Amino acid sequence: MKSCISYWTLGGFGGEVPVVEAAQAAHDLGFDAIELCYGAGELVPEADPAVFAEMRSACEKIGIALPSLCSGNYWIQSLSADDEAERAEALKFSEAYIACAAALGADTVLMLPGTVEVPWNPERPIVPAKVAWEQSQRSLAALIPVAEKHGITIALENVWGKFLTGPFEFAAFLDAVDSPWVKCYFDVGNVAITGYPEHWIEILGDRIARVHVKGFKGRNGGGTMDDFTESHFDSTINWTAVLGALRGIGYDSYLTAELIVSAKGLPDADLAAKAAKELKELMAM
Repeated sequence: MKSCISYWTLGGFGGEVPVVEAAQAAHDLGFDAIELCYGAGELVPEADPAVFAEMRSACEKIGIALPSLCSGNYWIQSLSADDEAERAEALKFSEAYIACAAALGADTVLMLPGTVEVPWNPERPIVPAKVAWEQSQRSLAALIPVAEKHGITIALENVWGKFLTGPFEFAAFLDAVDSPWVKCYFDVGNVAITGYPEHWIEILGDRIARVHVKGFKGRNGGGTMDDFTESHFDSTINWTAVLGALRGIGYDSYLTAELIVSAKGLPDADLAAKAAKELKELMAM
């Protein structure tokens, strides 16, 4: 497996640090790759595509890979929205997102399959689970030809949206999409509130395209957003079991550290340095 760091850790949620500067910092810390984040800063739909080519060339010179992109945009423009206008905007954003990933030389984009609820935003509507399933399937069907054209895998992340909350349900959703261009972006920390990541990995198997790792301290049979941690090991996750399960399904791609909780706030270079050391320990398990 190879090590990767989320741009958010080194660059902030609003794209405060230039992409190439963050990439250089990731390389200097010993990461094999950096996962860039689309929707803020330099990586936005209105950006000149020539900028992406320049970034790609600069990162190649640095010697760091750009294997995947992520985005927080799907919390506000959902592929499962029951509102047709919002769903259309999510699709338009996704097409630009996929094209950007291809221009940067990535092969995967993280998307949210949809949400029933956005727990931290009471202004967002509650979407019935049946509607979320149906609308998300329609949205993905529209995006598959775009993904195939650009050679980009759409990797759906398991998140706290009260949608696709178990591994069998997530697997069934992917099987219903029935496309080699749509897989899972498995987040180890996100499932710790409801189950065991090693169980999810065994069930999802080769449906997993990429993996996020971060620490989470479960408590009293659950937890909150405040229970994500600044360290992978300050955690109730059984990392030995997780790494064993990943090897058991033959996963040999990137482990992307998505440590986005910092007492200092992001960007946090010290947090990224800690993540680099911890990833080496994880991959040695």
